[in-house]
Amino acid sequence: MAAGAAGLSLTPSTASALEIGPLDEDKRRANAYKLRIEAAKAQMDLDFQAHPSTSDDTIYPNFIGSFTKALPHNALGEVIPSAYHALRKAISNGTQASFNAIPLGGTVKLANPQAAFSYTLEGADSHYHGIPAAPALSSACCAGEMTEVYWRAWTRDIPFINYASDMHIAAAAEDLSGLSDLRAPKAGAWVTADTIFRGPTSGDLTGPMISQFLYKDIPFGATTIVQRYRTTVTGNNHMTSFAHWLAVQNGSPAPTSATLDPTPRYIANGRDLAEYVHVDWSYQAFQSAALILLGFGGGALDDNNPYKAIANQGNFVTFGGPMILDLVARAGIAGLKAAWYQKWQVHRRLRPEAYAGLVHNHVTGAQSYPLHADVLNSAVLPLLQGVYGSSLLPMAYPEGCPTHPAYPAGHATIAGACVTVLKAFFKESFVIPSPVQSDAEGLHLLPFAGALTVGNELNKLASNLSLGRDSGGVHWRADGIEGMKLGEEVAIQLLRDHKLLNNESFTGFSLTRFNGSTVII
Repeated sequence: MAAGAAGLSLTPSTASALEIGPLDEDKRRANAYKLRIEAAKAQMDLDFQAHPSTSDDTIYPNFIGSFTKALPHNALGEVIPSAYHALRKAISNGTQASFNAIPLGGTVKLANPQAAFSYTLEGADSHYHGIPAAPALSSACCAGEMTEVYWRAWTRDIPFINYASDMHIAAAAEDLSGLSDLRAPKAGAWVTADTIFRGPTSGDLTGPMISQFLYKDIPFGATTIVQRYRTTVTGNNHMTSFAHWLAVQNGSPAPTSATLDPTPRYIANGRDLAEYVHVDWSYQAFQSAALILLGFGGGALDDNNPYKAIANQGNFVTFGGPMILDLVARAGIAGLKAAWYQKWQVHRRLRPEAYAGLVHNHVTGAQSYPLHADVLNSAVLPLLQGVYGSSLLPMAYPEGCPTHPAYPAGHATIAGACVTVLKAFFKESFVIPSPVQSDAEGLHLLPFAGALTVGNELNKLASNLSLGRDSGGVHWRADGIEGMKLGEEVAIQLLRDHKLLNNESFTGFSLTRFNGSTVII
């Protein structure tokens, strides 16, 4: 049968005649152009936020306060100054030739520093947002963060469900409570078993340590994913000898390897959480959370969703699953670009493993560094020294931290951005059915007696993904908290652009920030 035998000729002129709608082609093209220009102008009119930083990158001739991993170092683990100058030159002028000229100490490469120069065309540009200066190397705040990371490593294998009765957690809480500047949740003036290692939101302090979105089964198309994950065996720590530590700082491949647990487990302790955020892909946890939330049905959608008031149509391409899942991914990459700008062009904060090298050299008398007494007098150092014979940080990962600066954390910025998108689409007051927590072994989920809401558990999910990296030893608390807030701002700007693109009558997105305030977009 000929193509037009049914009575329709498939010529361009006839196909055009079949089109109906309120706008002709010229008006549609003009409207699309206007939207692009207005969105661009709105962002152009924003004044860039301040980008404060510490003086750590300039006041130390040996650059001990800066990120230098993968560059060549001397026998103490201090960077060769000419190599760091080459890195700064490349960041300063941004040319490919300058980046190609950065010398490496081994075969491990730097992690994508040129991403700091990339642009974002949805929402605000990656260079727009500002975050506070990172805690200075010599400060009590930095010493407090390092002490917390040491304790996270020491207690990595203790089940979360046993925190209230564990003597090591009690010792950690007591020691952390005595620090002069620990910016972490407390009950009054005290770190307790209920607040230790948790995030800053009210949701973080409600219910189990781990979010329901890391425990609930994930509806995944024609199958269901049970959230039991690969982990490493108890005590499998790395980089505790100075020779191994120095080799890794110089960019040599990891001299040890991970010993994997043959049994997949629910996330039951800090080691399990650290391994989850070791191998997850960028927005994995938040895509999973979106699928879980969509599985709860229409009652879990935010009340501002226009299709809650439309009787004869359902959401799908707009205000439904495809839009939500797509925006979660878009928010994640926008957050990463904002983080990479801050990491490489503004802060270049050293990682905890490098700070631990300073502690080790200072304690052994190999060198003297301007470290605050809080970390040197911490009760955790003698414990680590007694087991490992060093003051180095026992790392959960053989390779230690990634080869990009610490502040802010990429995981945290993704988390803040993606969770903000989810809070915009789902009802934060919706009570999650049948809440659970892991048993001590990570083999079974136990019922949790208490009401847990979507908003609180999304906040907790963001903190789990952000501060879980601290449990691995690769980040500081400020990296996670400020990264979450940066990601939140990235997502708000992204949602402002996307609000304008739909036909439905829509009053706007409403969500609760991490600080508890409400924003309407």
